[in-house]
Amino acid sequence: MWPTAVDTSLELRERYSHDWTEDLRFLPDAVALPGSVEVLQQILAYAYEQDIPIIPAGGRTGLSGGMLPVQGGWVVSLEKLNRILTIDTANLYAVVQAGVITQTLQEAVETVGLFYPPDPSSRGSCTIGGNIAHNAGGVRAVKYGTTREYVLGLEAFLPDGRPLRTGSRTLKNSTGYNLTQLLVGSEGTLAVIHTAILKLLPKPRYARTLLLGFPDARSAVAAVVAVLQKGILPTAIEFMERDAVLFGQAYLGEKLYSGADTYGGLLLIEVDGSVPEVLEAECAEIEAVAFSAGATQSWYAQTADERERLWRLRRCLGIAVKSSGPYKEEDTVVPRTALPDLLEKVKSLGKKYGFRSVCYGHVGDGNLHVNILREYLPQKVWDEEIPQAVEELFRFVVAHGGALSGEHGIGWVQRRYMPIQFSPDELALMKALKATFDPKGLLNPGKIFP
Repeated sequence: MWPTAVDTSLELRERYSHDWTEDLRFLPDAVALPGSVEVLQQILAYAYEQDIPIIPAGGRTGLSGGMLPVQGGWVVSLEKLNRILTIDTANLYAVVQAGVITQTLQEAVETVGLFYPPDPSSRGSCTIGGNIAHNAGGVRAVKYGTTREYVLGLEAFLPDGRPLRTGSRTLKNSTGYNLTQLLVGSEGTLAVIHTAILKLLPKPRYARTLLLGFPDARSAVAAVVAVLQKGILPTAIEFMERDAVLFGQAYLGEKLYSGADTYGGLLLIEVDGSVPEVLEAECAEIEAVAFSAGATQSWYAQTADERERLWRLRRCLGIAVKSSGPYKEEDTVVPRTALPDLLEKVKSLGKKYGFRSVCYGHVGDGNLHVNILREYLPQKVWDEEIPQAVEELFRFVVAHGGALSGEHGIGWVQRRYMPIQFSPDELALMKALKATFDPKGLLNPGKIFP
C-alpha cells in the first residue's frame, strides 16, 4: 500500500531537488515527510520492496551534494522528526531526533547550564541528523572537536526498515565493533538515522574574542602555529582573507569594524573558560604572539554584544559567496604547518587556470574553505578545466598529509577525486561495507564512490 506521507506534487519535488551545493538540481520522483518513526519505517520497507532509491535529507544545507537525488527516487526528509526527547543534566547527555535544528538544541541545553559544542556556520538551519551524516565541524572544532566526538549512540533503520541500535548512554563503551562511528560521516549511504544520544558538557561561563589584522594572508595563517605553541588552546581560530571580508560586508550592507577590509588577512580568535582574569591574560598573550608574527592591528571584545559583532561577518561568509553567483567550494584540510603553502597553491592555481578564489575557514584545525568563483569563465572552462584545477589542489593537499574534506563530506561533487586519497583496495573495503548494509544499493545512490 502506497505510504500516505509520500507526495508527488511538482512544487514539493522541485523544493527538494537541491541543497546548498553550487547551482545543482535533480528532480526526485517523490518526497516523503514522515511525522513519526513508525511512518518512516513503513516508507523504507515499502520503497525497499519496490526497489525505489531513498535519499535521506536534513536541513539541506550541505555543500557536497550529499542529498541530491541524482538517480531519482524518493527524498525522505526527516524535518518533522524534530523533538528533543531527553536532556539528562545528571549524566550530561541529550536524546534528540534527527530533524532537530542544531541551534535549537544548543539553546535548549544552555538554559540548564549545559553545552553542545559542535557549531557549524549553518547552525540555524542545519539539523542534527545532517550533522551526524557528514560529521559536521564548525568554528569550535579546534578545542572541542567535530560532531563525531559527541555521538554516544544512534537509532536508525537499515534500508529495508529493520531497526539498528548502536552505542549506549555511557561515555565508555568497548563492546563489539563501533557501528556508531561507522555511521557518523557515512552520508546517508548505510542507514537512515532518526535518533541520537549526544554527549553534553558544562557550559563555559565566560568568553573573550580577538580580531587580529595582518598585512597579508600568508602571515595570518602562519601565525596559527605560533599561537598554539604557546600552550593556549582557543575555542576557535578563524581566518578571513581580504576578499572574503569584502564579500561579507557587501552581503550585510555594513562594515562591522572599521578598517578590517584594509588587511590582507584576519584571524578571529576566541577563548572560553570559568575565570575571566585567566581569559584576559590568555588574550593578552595571544595578541603579543600575533604581533610578533606580523599582526599590526587588534580588536578586543569582552561583552556578548561586542563578540556577536565580531562574529557576524564570519558567520555570513558562506551565504555571501553563494549569493554572488555560481561557485565551487573545496573543503580542504591539511596539517596546520602546511596552511601557508596551501593558500599559496590556491592562488597559483587561480593564475594558471584563470579563476578568482575567496578563502576563509577554520584554520585552527587546518580547515581552509576554498571558494572558486565562476564569474566570467566560459562554460567549457568551468566544466572541463576547473575540475583539473581542483584535482591539482587535492593532490597537493593529500601529498601534504591532508584530506579531501574536513567537514562537508564527499557526496556527489567530490566523489571523482576519491582515488587521490584511497587505493583500490581501500575503496573496495568501503564498497564492501556499503553492500553489507545496503545489498540493493538503494540508499543514497551515486554518492562517495567514483
